[in-house]
Order: sequence, then structure tokens, then C-alpha cells
Amino acid sequence: MFDYSSKKISVEEALALVESGFNITVGLGGNEPQAFLGQLHTIADRVDDVTITNCMPTAKGEYLTETYINKAFLIDSWFITPTLRKLADTGRVSFIPNHLHLAASKRNFHKKTNIMICAASMPEESGRIRFGCSNTYEEEIAKKADIVILEISPNVPHVFGDNYLEWDDIDYVIECDYSLGTIPDVESNEKDMKIGELIANLVQDGDCVQVGIGGIPNAVCNFLKAKRNLGIHTEMMTTGIMELMRIGVVDGSKKQVDVGKVVCAFALGNQEMYDFMNDNPDILIKNGALVNDPYVIARNDNQVSINTTVEIDLTGQCCSESIGPVQISGTGGQADTAIGAQISKNGRSIIALYSTTAIKDAETGERKTVSKIVPTLRPGAAVSLSRNDVDWVVTEYGAVNLRGVTVREKAERLISIAHPDFRETLLEEAKTLKYLK
Repeated sequence: MFDYSSKKISVEEALALVESGFNITVGLGGNEPQAFLGQLHTIADRVDDVTITNCMPTAKGEYLTETYINKAFLIDSWFITPTLRKLADTGRVSFIPNHLHLAASKRNFHKKTNIMICAASMPEESGRIRFGCSNTYEEEIAKKADIVILEISPNVPHVFGDNYLEWDDIDYVIECDYSLGTIPDVESNEKDMKIGELIANLVQDGDCVQVGIGGIPNAVCNFLKAKRNLGIHTEMMTTGIMELMRIGVVDGSKKQVDVGKVVCAFALGNQEMYDFMNDNPDILIKNGALVNDPYVIARNDNQVSINTTVEIDLTGQCCSESIGPVQISGTGGQADTAIGAQISKNGRSIIALYSTTAIKDAETGERKTVSKIVPTLRPGAAVSLSRNDVDWVVTEYGAVNLRGVTVREKAERLISIAHPDFRETLLEEAKTLKYLK
């Protein structure tokens, strides 16, 4: 029997362990240690250059203000959120380029974690403690960290999989009483529904699907309700997937690996979804290094990856994480899942985007409509998915397959699904760039 009381400490005692120059890695999204981060600013007067390494942060804290970030704290992040974008001008927030399945191993190679801390469910009888709703990088970071602290709460769902640490691998626990951080569902608009229907038409009964969050993915899940015997192997568990499980569309019966199980690296959604996941034997959270390994993804036949992008150029290069040089999100698992799906027997990778977007004119200040299918990416744009790895592309004007085609054919096909108002201009630009005659 493990000695539970021997490792209990308070938040204040945990904060006392922090020294100047430390690198503190926290759990992903809802797995963030809310109690620790909520009080982190209280040690700002005694530390300098403490790095918080995070991903998709949801926990609130005064440390995320210019008052403290300019004085004591740095933020290194695998995924930039609106909260972090607001701090860009401080010079103390920096993005970590990554593919999700390599995020932990590359970070361990580059920078030692002094303290790894995240939210977790209550200990099992053996002393084993499961990370709240992610093992994207948590376990791998913990294995190399100097100190491992888990904030345990009875409100954190107990989810099965390999998302745990044994009692002997944990240095300290902090008893808390909070629930995991949540994010709201995004309502699908008319464009989302058009794109969602086109994507769903590319999915067959029995396919194994990866899908994310947002208006388009939610619309996709809505149209997938007409399918049967779908499997799920995805980096992220979502409320859309939950609904498909509830109505029996997702049963995993046709999978080759983890038959009958929904496999993910992390979950981020609403409280209803966390309640659904609690002690649910049909859902497994596994190590992100494996879940998102393209060759592991490919072990299931008929794997379909569904991702979105910010803009795509006429050769098929996708920028999915920045607007020009301004980082707005992260690469995440887009390349992992797109490549894995195409390696899969009969697999398909799908990239979705609106044909246009509205931007503010720098000279007039007025908003104008521009094409998201562009001759070349904006200067400084990050290439999240190379033109070598793009398969299906879908807008509200149609779906085209770019697998194996030439640059000329890519340009022709992408122009065909651009907004009609921009097709002639794109055609002329393609000729100027020598993609077309």
C-alpha cells in the first residue's frame, strides 16, 4: 500500500521549489495545474527568467500579464493561443516549432525540465495516478524532469489508457478541488455546413477518422451521423466525436488496431464530454509520441485525417498556424495525421478552408475580402504542410485531389475551387509564375 500522505504538499510549498532560471513544463490545455499557475505570480519578486513551457493554455493566472511576464517569467509554447498572442510585444513569449509526436522528445533534447506539473485524477488503489485528459507529452517530460508534481482533484475525469505515472515516479501531490479547463463549442455557419457535407462525402462506412475542433470539424461530425461503423484514431477527443459515439455511429468495429476503442492523445472540450469520458472503457488516452506517429496511424486501414488551414498557395503549400510571420496557433499534428492517413491502406488526408476571408486594409482601415487560395503564401508564413503531403483540398466550392499531380495540375484544380470572383486573377498569377501557360 502506498503512503499517500508522505507526498502531499501545499501550493505554497510547491512554489518554494521554484528557482530562477527553472524550466517548468505544465500539462496541455485542461491538464494545466490551475492551483499552481494561479499563485505563480506571488513568487515574481524573488525569481528571474523562469520559463513556463505549455501547450494550448486554458488556465488563468496573473503571471500571464505584462506586469509579471516582463519581470520574472518567460513562456515557451507548442501552441499559441489568443491569450499568448496578446503578450507578443513583451518579447517573452516564443513558439516552439514542432510535430506533435516529436514535441516531447525534441524538448527533452533541447531543454531540461526542472519541474513538471499537471492536473490528474485521484490515485488508484495501487497508487497509480492518471493525467487528467492528456498524455500528449506529459509522461515523456515527467520521465526526464527533476521534480514531478501532480495536482489531484476528484473532479478530474479518470480516463483509461497509458496516461499515468506510478506512485514511485511522482515526487509530490497537491490536493485540489477544481474541474479541468473547458473550451466552448463553435457553432457551424453556412460555409462550414457546405464544406462539412463535401468532406463527409469522402468518408465511407467503416473508415477510421481523425478530426479536430472548430466550425468546419463540427459540421463534419454532424454529417457523419449518416455513416456506420466508424473508428476513431485522433490526436484530440472532441464533443463531436462524443456525439457520434453516443448514437452508435462510432463503434470501432472495423479498426485493425485498438478494435472497438476511441484512441486519442488528449481531450479538450466541455464538462459534459469530461463526464462522458470518466471511467469509459471505450476511450483510451495514449502517449502522443505513438498516437501521432504517422506509421502508427497507418496501422489502421482507411484512415481519414481532416484538418483546416489558414491559406494554401497554388502549388499546395499550406500555412495553418500563422498570418504571415505572426504565429496564431501551432502545427500540432497536422503533418503527422496527414502523412499517416496517406500511408494507411486506402487512407485519405483532407485539408479544408473557406475560399475567402475578410482582412483590414492597412491604408484605409476598411475590411476587404481576399482569397485564401493564393499565388504564393504571405511573406513570413509558416509552411505547416508541404506541397508534397497535401491530398484532398476542400472549400465551399468543391473538393479536389492533389495526390501525385504536377504543379500545373495543382494550380488548375485549386483555382477551380477558389471563390469565382478570384479565379481569373489567380489564373493570370499562375501564368506569371510559370505554373500555367
